[in-house]
Amino acid sequence: MNLRKLFGVCLLFSLLANYSSLLAFETDQYNLPPVPLADIGDEVSEYVEDNIRIAIGKINAEIAVRRLCLNGSKRSSDCGSPERERKQLAYLRSDEAVAREVFKRLGDGIIPFTRAQTWLNSHKFRTQPARYKTGYGRSIFVWVPTNYLTISPTVNMYGSSFGTDKIAHIFQQGYGYYRIRKEALEKGETDAAAERKAVKSGVISEKTYFGTFVSGVFSNADLAANYAGIKFYQGLTEPIRFGDVVRLPAVALTDGQWKFIEASRHMLLRPFISDHLNEALNPSLFIPGLRSSIRRIVKKQSCRQWRSLYPNRTRLEYAKYSEELSRWHGVDYGFRASTKFVTIANTCF
Repeated sequence: MNLRKLFGVCLLFSLLANYSSLLAFETDQYNLPPVPLADIGDEVSEYVEDNIRIAIGKINAEIAVRRLCLNGSKRSSDCGSPERERKQLAYLRSDEAVAREVFKRLGDGIIPFTRAQTWLNSHKFRTQPARYKTGYGRSIFVWVPTNYLTISPTVNMYGSSFGTDKIAHIFQQGYGYYRIRKEALEKGETDAAAERKAVKSGVISEKTYFGTFVSGVFSNADLAANYAGIKFYQGLTEPIRFGDVVRLPAVALTDGQWKFIEASRHMLLRPFISDHLNEALNPSLFIPGLRSSIRRIVKKQSCRQWRSLYPNRTRLEYAKYSEELSRWHGVDYGFRASTKFVTIANTCF
């Protein structure tokens, strides 16, 4: 083992004690898997659907109890005052109740860990290989062991490859966006202003405890996932527009109870998954020392993989595509531009 590798290994183990204090997950889509990953999009969507059904089932059970209390069919000792019961019933039939219960099923957990990401990292998918994680020696974070400790495996969903941490961002930080937007709306702000406030909060967190301060990485893909998440939670109970396409809500209030809309199944998760989540195509900002290290590693080992997999793609095509990913269906999701990105276009050509 040469001196440089020995130093890296020693540093890696010396930082293990601080592992639990790290808040940011990292990922690596520059290094491509040796064989194509199975597309697990539909299976993940089934998981999301199952949890939405469980969530509204729990809410409906509570609605039934509140109804019994109000009509006098349940013992008064088990019920609150009529005013309190009506207030609770109104909440249970609100969009907020659905979003919160779904969040508890998918996005809850000690930051940044979530139920959905934990499931995604451990579930045995029907088709294989379902996940790929670059070995430490070939990782873009080989000189930053703390980043490799938190690196998420890459998965393929609906044709887009990205780290499983993006699922956590959709269901956890996306819910945070949802709450910020809702509170701003309740204070009388316009929908546009409320959404900008949510996006701004994500940019601040990416500059600090979810990104640059912790790992030296400001991830535009994380911000895209956060924004996709706010739309996911809004879309639970209302139609959501994606460019020229309108997606049906996932659930609707019918006769005072929530019901899953079967027609929404094929579009339940698909619209929120795209190459915006891929950190090689939608590049991050790295602090100077890390940036030069990653550029050298990508040029040395990753460019060959990309040219082999996509032999006919040009530098201009890569550059144009990355530029298109700077907005989400025409919307500003907080993307931070830079002339110093490490892209396939400016590194491999």
